Amino acid sequence: MEATIFEKAKILDFTKLVDYSENGIVSKRVLEKKAGNISLFAFDQGQSLSEHTAPFDAMIQVLEGNAEILINREPYLLSKGETIIMPANIPHAVNAQGKFKMLLTMIKE
Repeated sequence: MEATIFEKAKILDFTKLVDYSENGIVSKRVLEKKAGNISLFAFDQGQSLSEHTAPFDAMIQVLEGNAEILINREPYLLSKGETIIMPANIPHAVNAQGKFKMLLTMIKE
């Protein structure tokens, strides 16, 4: 993951602050704190994050495009403007349905 921390006290348009990479996933760190992280992602069509678990809750906000989010192998189809919370210690995965951008917020306990 790229170690970018965005400038504070500035209006940000996240859809313009991360570019797609052909056949890849681009990520940029927005904020990094002891309590959690916020990261910006751009997925090219067909890219995915394989199933994994995290020891804390995580929230995905779709900024552009569509994605299939699997939580405990149950699919949820999300579009621009929609959000889902993935519970801690439950397997989840992210599959781009075309080009897709998201904001990921992870809150630690």
